[in-house]
Amino acid sequence: MKRTTIELADGRELIYFDERDDAVRDQPDRRELPPPPPASQLRYDPLTDEWVAVAVHRQSRIFLPPADQCPLCPSRGDRLSEIPAPDYDVAVFENRFPSLSQRIASEPAEITPFTPVRPGQGRCEVVCFTDDHHTSFAGLPPARVRTVLDALADRTAALAELPGVEQIFCFENRGVEIGVTLHHPHGQIYAYPFVTPRTRAMLGAARRHAERTGGGNLYADVLAAERAAGTRVVAANEHWTAYVPAAARWPFEVHVAPHRPVPDIPALTDAERDAFGPLYLDLLRRFDALFDMPMPYIAAWHQAPVRIDRELGHLHLQLFSIRRATDKLKYLAGSESGMGVFINDIAPERAAALLKGGAPA
Repeated sequence: MKRTTIELADGRELIYFDERDDAVRDQPDRRELPPPPPASQLRYDPLTDEWVAVAVHRQSRIFLPPADQCPLCPSRGDRLSEIPAPDYDVAVFENRFPSLSQRIASEPAEITPFTPVRPGQGRCEVVCFTDDHHTSFAGLPPARVRTVLDALADRTAALAELPGVEQIFCFENRGVEIGVTLHHPHGQIYAYPFVTPRTRAMLGAARRHAERTGGGNLYADVLAAERAAGTRVVAANEHWTAYVPAAARWPFEVHVAPHRPVPDIPALTDAERDAFGPLYLDLLRRFDALFDMPMPYIAAWHQAPVRIDRELGHLHLQLFSIRRATDKLKYLAGSESGMGVFINDIAPERAAALLKGGAPA
C-alpha cells in the first residue's frame, strides 16, 4: 500500500491509500475555500457525567447533493471536489465540518458553576472507501476491504498521538434512514478528547469481571460462550466470529470479533486483517438480503481507549440496523431515549436464524 499526503486549499490534510506503488497523487486542490471553522464547544452535563459537543457550524454542511455534485467523488475537469485526484482507491481527509478539531481559537467562558466548558479538541476525518459513487461497502472486493482496514489502522495510530485525544472511533453510517448526508460510500473517524459514555460503561463491566475472575477478559469470555452455544453465531472463520448478542438492543445486531483479544485495529496481524474482509462482506450481503433491499446500518468499531484500561478492551465491530421489517423502522422512543432502556421487537435467536437464512422474514 502506498501512502501519500497532500494539503487541501484551506489547509486541511488529505491522505491517499493506494493499492499500486506507482500511483501519482500530485494534483493540487484548485478550489478557493474559506478557512476551516474553529473547534466546537464541549459542555459538561453534571447530571449524567457526560460531555456534549455544540458545533453550530455543522448546520450548514452539505446535505444529500445530486451525484454530479458529490464532494467525495474524484475531481474531473471543472467539477472540483474534496478529492483533487481524478481517481483513487481509499482517501482520508479532515472533515470540512468537524464536530472536533485541533483548531482552537480561544477558551470558552464558564456557563454555570456546574457546567464546565472547554474547546472541542480532537479531530474528525472522512474515509472514502472507493471512487465509485454508485456502489456500497458490500460491493467492494476483499482486497479493498483490506486497504480500508489498513487505512483505519494507520489513522488510529496517528490520531492517538494528537494532544488531548483519549479515544478513536471508526464507523460507517449507511442509508437515509440512519441520517446520512452524503450517498457516496464513506465512513468517518472521530478522535475524542474523553472516553465516551458507552466505552466507560463497558470498561466498568470488564473491570468488575476481571476482579471477580482473577483477571478474566469479559469480552473474550462472552465470545467464547457464544461460540460454544452456537445458536446466535451467523458466520465464522479461523480468525473471526460474527454473532448476534444474546441481549441485542437492535432488531438486527451483529458483533464481529477477532478470536485473539487485541485492543485496537493496529494490533491486528496481517492474517487477521485478510480474514476480516470475506466474512464481513458476506455479513453485509446477508443484511441486504433480509428484506431484498439495501439495509440501513451503522458499523461501529469498539477500540480500547488510547491511554487507559487498554488491557480491558477487546476490539470488535458492532453492526446494527434500525430496520425491523420491510416497512417498519425501530425508533428510539420514550424508554430508549428517555431512560436508555432498549426494548427489542425481534428475539436475538430469530434474528440470527434470519441472517443465517434458516427462517422466513
